[in-house]
Amino acid sequence: MKKLFAASAALALIATPMFANGAGATRNRPADESGEQEFVVLYTEGASLDQAHAAIAAAGGTIVSENTDVGVATVVTTNSGFTEAAAAQSAIDGTAENRVIGEAPQDVANAGEVGKADPAEDEGRIAGGAAAKAKATTATATAKNVEPLADLQWDMKQIGATATGSYKYEQGKGVLVGIIDTGVDGSHPDIAPNFDAALSRNFTVDVPYDADGNVIDGPCEEEPDQSCNDPADVDEDGHGTHVASTIAGAINGIGIAGVAPQATIVNLRAGQDSGYFFLQPSIDALTYAANVGIDVVNMSYYVDPWLFNCSANPADSPADQEEQRTIVKAMQRALTFARNHGVTLVSAAGNGATDYTKFITDGSSPDFASEPGEAPYTRTIDPADCTSMPSEGKGVITVSSTGPSTRKAYYSDYGNGYIDVAAPGGDAYDTPDNTLSYPALVLAAYPKALAIANGEIDANGDPVVPWVVKSCTADNSTCAYYQYLQGTSMASPHAAGVVALIVGKYGIRDWVHGGKFLPADVTEWVLKATATKTPCPTPPAYTYTRYRPGQTVPVVTTHVCEGTKSNNGFYGSGIVSATRVLGH
Repeated sequence: MKKLFAASAALALIATPMFANGAGATRNRPADESGEQEFVVLYTEGASLDQAHAAIAAAGGTIVSENTDVGVATVVTTNSGFTEAAAAQSAIDGTAENRVIGEAPQDVANAGEVGKADPAEDEGRIAGGAAAKAKATTATATAKNVEPLADLQWDMKQIGATATGSYKYEQGKGVLVGIIDTGVDGSHPDIAPNFDAALSRNFTVDVPYDADGNVIDGPCEEEPDQSCNDPADVDEDGHGTHVASTIAGAINGIGIAGVAPQATIVNLRAGQDSGYFFLQPSIDALTYAANVGIDVVNMSYYVDPWLFNCSANPADSPADQEEQRTIVKAMQRALTFARNHGVTLVSAAGNGATDYTKFITDGSSPDFASEPGEAPYTRTIDPADCTSMPSEGKGVITVSSTGPSTRKAYYSDYGNGYIDVAAPGGDAYDTPDNTLSYPALVLAAYPKALAIANGEIDANGDPVVPWVVKSCTADNSTCAYYQYLQGTSMASPHAAGVVALIVGKYGIRDWVHGGKFLPADVTEWVLKATATKTPCPTPPAYTYTRYRPGQTVPVVTTHVCEGTKSNNGFYGSGIVSATRVLGH
């Protein structure tokens, strides 16, 4: 999981004009040549806005945008001692340099998992097989499968989200699902029927370069719209579109169907094209979701530049410790605000292949150069001191990933007390011979513009790589594209989709916003109570063996599962079930 908690065949994946309560766009950037820096400032609880504003001014800052729901502001300053000056103000609870949260994979030609897990992973590419099979099933739907590519959706079969399963009883109509991600392609044929353009928002602005001049999102003039301010119905990364269609891809005679195929998709973009995320956009997306009546949000990313935010890690400078404490406090305020307003919070566990309840070593942070020469360094992570956000936030449902056989995916993070539930996210090596197979990944929507830009389809519009699949309606009037991805990024939206079914079935009418409403604690209880209880492997120390393409010596790793059948570190309360939550 570098930035995004996903990995693909060709794209390994995982936010915004920043808004003050949904309006008033501003910039996202660290320092510039004039010495101006940008900070996220957290107000002390109980302080008035006048007191907070005066404190910021006294420290030498100017407010650019403000979120009054949780007491957070984006501030610019030329005062090199702003952090120290702000710390002396009683109305300010903390500051964090306005950097990204997450990190984009550097090698888009590999099928390795994203993230802190095994950064040297190189899966290479495979040919044939998957593409040929997919092409043969793109023509039309059948009564049995509903959608043309349903045979490739092992993930939906695993949780019972099928024509003979949950689709017969509940499809999530009236439920609002927020996709806090890199954006959503609202024009994709499997997304357009359920996409709410009016509610969708973009909370970030693309960042062309980092402080060292490295390309991040690239020059604004080279963007498809020649702007770093993207509309709220595009996705120039692909990750958010994949997530959205897994949750609520429509049943419409083309491609795939999601877990809740009649739920409404709301794009709450908080991630850049490159996969980087900033603190303020995540906060703004969460509070906006709360204020407009979103029922569930999916968060397949982590807030950084710190994968783990530590309050007192001896390897960190005092300024970095302060920044990390602020990130945790600010994000928790936003998470709590959203949950208290009925938003069920669902997050990917991460792809680090590590136990979050144990001491581990992390060398991925900080992962963005907001100052010249800034680079990651190695830290020992104490689980009692360090927090990954949002997955370890209070009130967040954290989801691990399973493969086709239901084993915990080899890359998925885990931990007894960390994982709440499990869901299908793909495992390229969950195959009889332990070799790479794309069909063992999760297939979902892919923006056509990206397939063209990445050279993955030819002049006739046909895929030229096995990880991209084309599907057309029966009369060939409309065609769309899909890609195979794996990661806890793919597991989390399956759980979010099941949450949408819960709200759809048991929710009451939302008289304020329309649609349905169900308290988040009730939703979470139903999700966990109906999950398919899955025990730890026997023995609990499970060994993964993987043969990478072109290699005869396998990669062998062992993960230890702790806990009982009803609650353990691999599966939490169990694998989510679309049928069991509906009483079937």
